Amino acid sequence: MEIRIRDEFIKLGQILKLADLVSDGVEAKYVIADGLVKVNGEVDTRRGRKVYGGDIVSFDGQEIRVVTDNESNTPKQ
Repeated sequence: MEIRIRDEFIKLGQILKLADLVSDGVEAKYVIADGLVKVNGEVDTRRGRKVYGGDIVSFDGQEIRVVTDNESNTPKQ
């Protein structure tokens, strides 16, 4: 799945909510603190971790690719 962001980054807890993988910030806090979330293949326990375009967030068997407005799946020519 892809999540498009307009800003330079999004916080880890926010992206889980935006992707509907958690119901609220409290749930995001717990799954992140419990080490259940990976960023680019590495566990990160910081809810405020900045996630940038091109990063991959993994949780509960789902992968979220963060895409910025300046980035897309199509190759640039």
